[in-house]
Amino acid sequence: MRLANGIGTVYKLSGKRRNPYIVRKTVGWEIDTKTETVKQKFITIGYAPTRAKGLEMLMNYNQNPYDVNATKTTFSEVYEKWSAEKFPTISNSNVNGYKASYSCCEILYNRIFKDLKLSDLQYVIDSCGKNYPTLRKLKVLFNQLYNYAMKYEICNKDYSEYIDIAKHKEKNPNKTNRTPFSEEEIKLLWIQKNNEFVQIVLMLIYSGVRVSELLDLKRENVNIEEHCFGVVASKTNNGIRKVPIADKVYNFYKNWYNDGKKYLLHTADGKKLTYRNYYDSYWKPVMELINSNHKPHDTRHTCISLLSEKEVSPTLIKKIVGHSGAMSLTEKVYTHTNVRELLDAINKI
Repeated sequence: MRLANGIGTVYKLSGKRRNPYIVRKTVGWEIDTKTETVKQKFITIGYAPTRAKGLEMLMNYNQNPYDVNATKTTFSEVYEKWSAEKFPTISNSNVNGYKASYSCCEILYNRIFKDLKLSDLQYVIDSCGKNYPTLRKLKVLFNQLYNYAMKYEICNKDYSEYIDIAKHKEKNPNKTNRTPFSEEEIKLLWIQKNNEFVQIVLMLIYSGVRVSELLDLKRENVNIEEHCFGVVASKTNNGIRKVPIADKVYNFYKNWYNDGKKYLLHTADGKKLTYRNYYDSYWKPVMELINSNHKPHDTRHTCISLLSEKEVSPTLIKKIVGHSGAMSLTEKVYTHTNVRELLDAINKI
């Protein structure tokens, strides 16, 4: 049956094909200057296994026209377009987190984004071998990409909301127990306090900041006179905060500050310390020095543990370390903590 003019056409291609029916629609006309004849300009909407399915595709397109070229966009192309918009607005640590999650998706790179199904996303989750916290970040990446794709009509269904990571919660292959530094280990660090590598570990322990927050800290955000610094980019809203500089480690901060470089912590030639550079060149030698295998995040747990032992209020602890989601509404609204209170608290340890 011939379709009415302007609707489009569905016809079968020759040969043995998985989807033999092509769905096309005329979008204009042009003159062939060589033959002086008028030629149709058309777009290919897609291919279908049956004529009925092809007609359905054609009707759907006519009811809600979309950019056909956009629907041919690959997973990798969506990521590149999304990241070009997203990355300039977030911290370097968050950028690195998204990049790490994207590296787990290699099997999807060249797939047409709109053709992806829940099973494709779930396969990446189930087979990448990452621990639960990493899978949460991977799911966030999928959420972000689908939000972008829906916004620009690259796809019309968000499968990311159905991804199941809960089943991996107790199966972390790389699970790390967060163990605070012992009293003996802290004493060993203080014995080596003239070592600038050791000083950074002590700066982390006596502030409770995430290592990324300290590495990203710019000199301009350090108020050396008031013994505090501002975290202006963090993974959480609660992470944006004022952090007190404990008296015990004040001179370490002051020495780095007096170097006058853009970033408080920096390489010998004044460049920003990346996490990989810090971990390999600074952290690991110190752990070997005290015969320990701690990870940088353990310093954060150590600070919380030490503050708790000194009976610092939970509200002040949350304010100092910027716990994600830990601050109750009452605490957020009614607690007005100044730097002096934070300093008094941190100086108890």
